[in-house]
Amino acid sequence: MVEIDPTEHEIAELGPKIKDVDDADELREMRSLEEAGEDRVPVKTLIQSRIDKLEDEGDDEIDPQTVDLSELTVADIANLVRDVDDGDVLRDMLDREQEGKNRKTAISRIESRIESVEGSDDEDGEVGEVEYVPPEEKYPDLDHPTNDKQWVEGTVGAEYRDMWVYCETQAGELVDVSKEMLGKARQLMDQYNEEYEADERVVAVLIGADASDHVEDVIAYGADLVVYHEDERLDRFRHKPYTAIFCDMARAGGELAAGGREAVDWKDYHEPRYTLFPATNNGRDLSALVQGELDSGLASDCSGLYIDEAMISNPAKTGKAGDKKEFERVLHMKRPDFSGFEYSTILCIDKPNRDFHPQGASVIPGSFEIPEPDPEREAEVVDYEMTLDDDWFLVEVTEFDRLSGGVDLTGNEVVVAVGRGIGDDPTKGVELALDLVDAFDEADLGLSRGVITSSYSFDGHVEQYITEERQIGESGQEVQPDVYIAAGISGAIQHKVGCDESDTIVAINTNADADIADFSDYVIEGDLFEVLPRLTEAVERGELAAAVEASDD
Repeated sequence: MVEIDPTEHEIAELGPKIKDVDDADELREMRSLEEAGEDRVPVKTLIQSRIDKLEDEGDDEIDPQTVDLSELTVADIANLVRDVDDGDVLRDMLDREQEGKNRKTAISRIESRIESVEGSDDEDGEVGEVEYVPPEEKYPDLDHPTNDKQWVEGTVGAEYRDMWVYCETQAGELVDVSKEMLGKARQLMDQYNEEYEADERVVAVLIGADASDHVEDVIAYGADLVVYHEDERLDRFRHKPYTAIFCDMARAGGELAAGGREAVDWKDYHEPRYTLFPATNNGRDLSALVQGELDSGLASDCSGLYIDEAMISNPAKTGKAGDKKEFERVLHMKRPDFSGFEYSTILCIDKPNRDFHPQGASVIPGSFEIPEPDPEREAEVVDYEMTLDDDWFLVEVTEFDRLSGGVDLTGNEVVVAVGRGIGDDPTKGVELALDLVDAFDEADLGLSRGVITSSYSFDGHVEQYITEERQIGESGQEVQPDVYIAAGISGAIQHKVGCDESDTIVAINTNADADIADFSDYVIEGDLFEVLPRLTEAVERGELAAAVEASDD
């Protein structure tokens, strides 16, 4: 009997579990279970990859000088050459591959490793620089989607300063994630100014029909400079005007400033050094549009930020194969990677012939603490006047309904969340969770992504609770209740992002070693169908603390 049944987990949850399985036979049993169940190709591939790795570890170490390359895959060759530092051995491998299967990708991998080890020689025998070809010459037939911007800006060595924060408002209120970003930006720039003996600012950007109403708030939460544009036509988010206004502000006082903006008394640099946007529906749209217009990149849905140096060896960034270069003042932008197994850190690094600024990120709501506002703070305020093109407002919204309902889990003292552990009887599992919710004064129901994306069938009133609005995690809500009860949730990184700031986390799982145990305060090993009713009874008796303490039961 295998300890892990893959049919009970999503692929994102399986990665960390499978890598700890060291028995190839057990893995083969898991593969058989998957084939008899959902038969998901990615899951079978993941299991087979682990089997191959275990079996390869049992073989003798591969000798790059004698191995038959025709018996290796391109991926095998790429992994093999990574540890070879002898140029002669690499060139011999290159000759053997060209005389054998002559696979283009394998050849490229070997040649790339040779360049990394030895550098590339020019005609004089010296290490040569990476050749730069302007984009208009390299791609003469490129049909760019925007006629007025066929080629990237190509700025080199321009001056960049400050961290700009787009502060979103909704229904006349400054949204919480705007406050979070201002607090984090304040912290980052205070550290930055101390380390680099600089004097760079947190710049808050406000755009909307009531932008001026929020100036004092953004100052209280950490802004040194507030730049706002107010127009009654901006009562709803619109892609074109919001993007144009932000970019016009960002370029003011720089080389690409609009007419009349070449010199302003509040900014004398080319573009911002860093930009932050909320990872909300509107913020995601605006961040991509702004960063694209400013010819830079974007790290989306980040949950961690810090500024540090970065040692880079990529020839495209250093300008010379084999060289390493330390880049200063790099914004490190952390986000859960696409596999869900771990975090990835995104960097936006300049090239020798191309600056990538601003370094931009969108921030998942709930990632940072909301700072205490300081009503005594002072800052410079700029009422940014700009003529908006009437063509940007050709579509008129004559009538709309603002949702007064929705599900906001963030204000509850207790959140009871259920995951794929309800699979044996999904309707009953949710009903038991709702019973526990009702036992508390201020509580609500949350769901893992596994429940949202599953093919479970729910009966009766339970079905109305199975909505994306209740999803907790990297692509859902982030909550910080006093008590977070996770029933039947394994604890993938995406879910952890949504709940690990809770004061107390109680996990209910049949597997006491599930990933969620790593960041829980209490772990109840047991079936949620048995545990939830007992917790409900304990809460009704006022004995929750005793109910979650370890016992012989």
